[in-house]
Amino acid sequence: MATKRSRKKQHDPANDLLENPAEIAERLGRGEEFVKNNSKILSAVLGVGILAIAVILYFQINEQNQNSNAQEDMFQAVYFFEQDSVQFALNGDGINAGFLQIVDDYKGTDAANLAHYYIGSIYMSELNFTDALTHLEQFSSDDYLVQAKAYSLIGDANLELGNTQEAISNYEKAADYQDDKYFTPKYLSKLAIAYEEAGQLDDAIAAYQRIEDEFFESFEFAGARKHKARLEGLASN
Repeated sequence: MATKRSRKKQHDPANDLLENPAEIAERLGRGEEFVKNNSKILSAVLGVGILAIAVILYFQINEQNQNSNAQEDMFQAVYFFEQDSVQFALNGDGINAGFLQIVDDYKGTDAANLAHYYIGSIYMSELNFTDALTHLEQFSSDDYLVQAKAYSLIGDANLELGNTQEAISNYEKAADYQDDKYFTPKYLSKLAIAYEEAGQLDDAIAAYQRIEDEFFESFEFAGARKHKARLEGLASN
């Protein structure tokens, strides 16, 4: 008669830990001893962690407060700008802050970022191209129309200062940022002028050609055809 072979149960150290109360007590005792011996280190680590969280929360709350205060100051400055009171818009009226104070007092906020754009636009209107460039280059926006306009203004300032290649680079950014049937033809016309200024006639012709091909309903269409024909005549000589 066949007898059943008894299988030897495999030894599992994990089971010893779970089934042996003395082993559990010994492990817990080691943990308590570690905490006692290293209490200063653990306290320091915990303190650093709490401090880091506190610092992060402080900066988040402070940034929110700064943005809120800056937006309040921006309201009056923008009002002055829209009323063509550009000196009040820039410097304030003695009671309300102007754009220049806003960029100083609220660095890193959305309001300060937008203030750079307004300052650059005002300086452009005053033919102060160097200072206009300084502020416009510090501005950035997720709004494609405003960002493209900023690139165009940077191009204008550079062209006036004789930095033709920098002007071309920024006009290209404006024209390629995102097509708009109203503004892109204007940027392409500026780009073509800058190309011609730099002696890059083929590139200028290509810019005018793009207006003809893609923006035939634009105000710039007729001028693009005329100037393209003129440049083609110059290029063939």
